[in-house]
Amino acid sequence: RTKDTAKPIVATAAKLAKTIANIGVGVGNGFGFVGNRILAARSTQADKLILEGASPADVDKVLYDFGFPMGHFQMRDLVGLDVGWNGETSTSSTVREILNEMGRHGQKSGGGFYDYDEKRNHTPSPVALQVIEGFAARQGVVRRAISEDEIRDRILYAMVNEGARILDEKIAARASDIDIIWDTGYGWPRYRGGPMFWADLQGVTVVLDALRALQLRFGDDFTPSPLIERLAAEGKGFKDV
Repeated sequence: RTKDTAKPIVATAAKLAKTIANIGVGVGNGFGFVGNRILAARSTQADKLILEGASPADVDKVLYDFGFPMGHFQMRDLVGLDVGWNGETSTSSTVREILNEMGRHGQKSGGGFYDYDEKRNHTPSPVALQVIEGFAARQGVVRRAISEDEIRDRILYAMVNEGARILDEKIAARASDIDIIWDTGYGWPRYRGGPMFWADLQGVTVVLDALRALQLRFGDDFTPSPLIERLAAEGKGFKDV
């Protein structure tokens, strides 16, 4: 919705969602809306993690073990690395661009972040790892061993923090709307209730402490949302927004 959207239009869209057996969630108008905006926060950390020392398989294992049906880099290979990529303007400025320039567009080309056989079974790719290590070296990144705990915390708390910003900006009306979007559209494990519900189970104070600790180590990506700071101070949770 926007401030100019007529109520009958919203009602018609909601009815259409039911008619085609989908779940509709009304959101505000903003870049990435809700689902893709949180996905972008996850992507930022996943991309940084593989440069710093984790492999795509390391990142994906943590997400799969958490309950996602597939990992982040498996998902990107499935969708196609060339979605949104333009070969004419590509400048080797990211690992994804380099893989695309090599013709590694994901499952459909037999290789992306992973290698694929004729049945699209994936295996870790020495080629992709070489690209990642070479790009990290050119960026001056010193690679290191990264634990599963660090991978999980950086990805999940970044997602929750972005969700809190979305709530604070009123792009989403309530925390449960974010959870429904991620449960039904983005593969969040339903038994964990959605990212904001999961965060409430941890406790907002725990989330705030984790973000502050991550901010000290990794910078402004983890600057806590003002909403999280307010909720922690008031002893409330996302369910109270």
